[in-house]
Amino acid sequence: MDERPHLDFERPIIELEKKISDMKDFSVGEEIELSGEIASMEKKLTRLRQEIYSGLTRWQKVQLSRHPKRPYTLDYIQMISRDFVELHGDRCYADDKALVGGFAYIDDQPVMFVGQQKGRDTKEKLYRNFGMAHPEGYRKALRLFSMAEKFNIPIVILVDTPGAFPGIGAEERGQAEAIARNIREMSRFRVPIVVVIIGEGASGGALGIGVGDRVLMMEYAWYSVISPEGCAAILWRDAAKASEAAEALKPTSDDLVALGIIDEVIKEPPSGAHNDPKAAAAIVKASIQKALRELLALPVEQLLQERLEKYRRMGEFE
Repeated sequence: MDERPHLDFERPIIELEKKISDMKDFSVGEEIELSGEIASMEKKLTRLRQEIYSGLTRWQKVQLSRHPKRPYTLDYIQMISRDFVELHGDRCYADDKALVGGFAYIDDQPVMFVGQQKGRDTKEKLYRNFGMAHPEGYRKALRLFSMAEKFNIPIVILVDTPGAFPGIGAEERGQAEAIARNIREMSRFRVPIVVVIIGEGASGGALGIGVGDRVLMMEYAWYSVISPEGCAAILWRDAAKASEAAEALKPTSDDLVALGIIDEVIKEPPSGAHNDPKAAAAIVKASIQKALRELLALPVEQLLQERLEKYRRMGEFE
């Protein structure tokens, strides 16, 4: 069996991929012509992928957003930009490794990148605090936003966090205040802000860097006031009911574009971004560039007015 990390619902795909790989090796090793059989199995694999990924439940999409091979913030920055210069520290307490940012170029357009960064192995997960920022992380983000405004450079934000860090130290250093201040100040910055939810978008941890003129969301990401497990633990005192909570929360990209919370869904390659990171990055880059072209064409006062109106509309109903 293929040892690549995979989710339960991906198992039939992984098994068929392994059979195709074994058949190719057998064909070469034994010098037997099996191209017809291989082509037939590859067509079956394509149909299987379409069938599985077109029928995912909300909970399965949440699981997919956490896939260990899914590209993270620094992966996207490396693939879609050049000359990235990371900037560190909040000039007050510390440098939060869970939140990264700095100047870069997307083709010839200078931008300020900011985003949460997760880790892949145990050592890196601990170093990045599992992508959960402390108050100093949000204060570092605010410092970088202010710097971008000073130099009239648009801001591109990549959101991927299970939430702001809920530890005692974070609370002592003003976690709630740091997030609230960011939300207020981000509504005022006089440069375009493009937000892309690339994986998990949980609670204030996401919203603390999530106010933008355009909020884009990858197809298999999620964005909600709380994780499905957290919701299930509160409502039913049973985190195992996360799938039921996901259905109630409606945290997926299709749900949120219908509700007017996000502006656009970024379609992912077949089988998700983790199966073709370069293709996913190319799609993300094109979506960011399109948004920036539209926003850079607007007068500053119109940009600010539309940003305020965008968030004032949320929650309205008839």
